[in-house]
Amino acid sequence: MKEAHPDNKGRDAEKPSHFPAPAWRDIALRVKDEQARDNLSIVAAGVAFYFILAMPPALASAVSIYGLVADPQQVSQQLNAVSGMMPAEVSQILNDQLTRVTQQSSGALGFGMIIGLLLTLWSANKGTKALITSLNIVYDEEENRGFFKLNLWSLMMTVGGIVGVLIVLGLLVALPALIDKLPLSSIAQGIFGYARWPLMAFMVVVGLALLYRLAPDREQPKWRWVSWGSVIATLLWMIGSILFSYYVSNFGDYNKTYGSMGAIAILMLWFFLSTYVVLLGAEINAEMEHQTQKDSTTGEPRPMGERKAYVADTVASRQSK
Repeated sequence: MKEAHPDNKGRDAEKPSHFPAPAWRDIALRVKDEQARDNLSIVAAGVAFYFILAMPPALASAVSIYGLVADPQQVSQQLNAVSGMMPAEVSQILNDQLTRVTQQSSGALGFGMIIGLLLTLWSANKGTKALITSLNIVYDEEENRGFFKLNLWSLMMTVGGIVGVLIVLGLLVALPALIDKLPLSSIAQGIFGYARWPLMAFMVVVGLALLYRLAPDREQPKWRWVSWGSVIATLLWMIGSILFSYYVSNFGDYNKTYGSMGAIAILMLWFFLSTYVVLLGAEINAEMEHQTQKDSTTGEPRPMGERKAYVADTVASRQSK
């Protein structure tokens, strides 16, 4: 039986902003159902585990790459610029790892750019591949890229992610220094000083949008279909990180429960929280695509069934099956 209002669910929406309120309600219900069906918390925990294992080689790679253009010792200083966004224990662990790496001689770091950097990137790449697998789960896709193509793609994403983080950290440190040199009043300097946080948020949104668009094994979606989840995930991550840091500092006595493993437990929880929010943003994007029958992929519009992306090739009912 035909509906009286065939598009009150946004089936003909060209972009997410065209969805009416009933469509957003359906999307929210499906996101709730899909995150449970995809076992998002378990998947996020697995990805967080691989990222924790990848953290030391990733930091070593970051220091080696940074050493090409600046003093590697400055990485720790730049990390302090965003330490307020994470628990003190997490910041301390990262700083300890960075200190250990940067204490190497400059010659060792240079040689590492030839052989050692490749080895550390390969180790750090495991975290990226785990994230790619998790995004395939969220988008209901199977990984069909071959061994060499997948590893080359994930290595490129790993390098891009490390370089992107270094650029963000560099901007966050350079902005306050630039403001101090401008002839501004103390009030104006304070206002512009806070501009680093919107800048960081913008860079995180861009990074997540690239991740959602490039990582899954599917036809790439248009930017409009990955931007909403990126913005929501960024806001949730920033707010969640601040609240988690506040909780750990004021209420959570992890050292009493876990003893010397307290800092590690906090690090694992923070990575889990971050990964879960990233995957939740992908779920939101996927269900938005699933709501419309219009082609959400790049290139010329194609009929459903020929778009090489499950959520673009099918239209969901009110709730997931």
